[in-house]
Amino acid sequence: SYGHAYGTRWIAFRYFNVAGATYDHGEDHRPETHLIPNALLAVAGRRPPLEIYGTDYATRDGTAIRDYVHVEDLIDAHLAGLERIEHVSGPFNLGTNTGASVAEVITAVGAVTDREVPHILRDRRAGDPPVLMADATRARELLGWTPKRSTLDQMIGSAWDWMERNPNGYER
Repeated sequence: SYGHAYGTRWIAFRYFNVAGATYDHGEDHRPETHLIPNALLAVAGRRPPLEIYGTDYATRDGTAIRDYVHVEDLIDAHLAGLERIEHVSGPFNLGTNTGASVAEVITAVGAVTDREVPHILRDRRAGDPPVLMADATRARELLGWTPKRSTLDQMIGSAWDWMERNPNGYER
């Protein structure tokens, strides 16, 4: 509303499940709540088996589907926003609009690490929607942004590489 009232240019990004890592920076939350790093931590034996909530959703394999985007693709989006803020304004979804199921993420983690992901199947959690995906059409059309590193293999591979180089996260 402020932008409309006073002609201020602004951009707000809505991220969808950021994943992956750069060479120097990765995910290290305490506690960790994100699926991909938790699956990798389970593979590495640094957490109990991963809990998968819900296998009875009306999705292709019964597990919830989410949209994932590589952190470096988000960097590109921010740079595109800075380059175009004089000409565009408003909110932008950042994601791939393809989505991956929890089961597909688990399979991809196993393939990238060449290890099975220890996991336990649980009942679905109340309120969890079966599918959450981004429609990033506006970002593509107005910012010229397209994710280039947001395949599961790329996101998981970069996160795994960072975790192997930094087994204690940012605690050295």
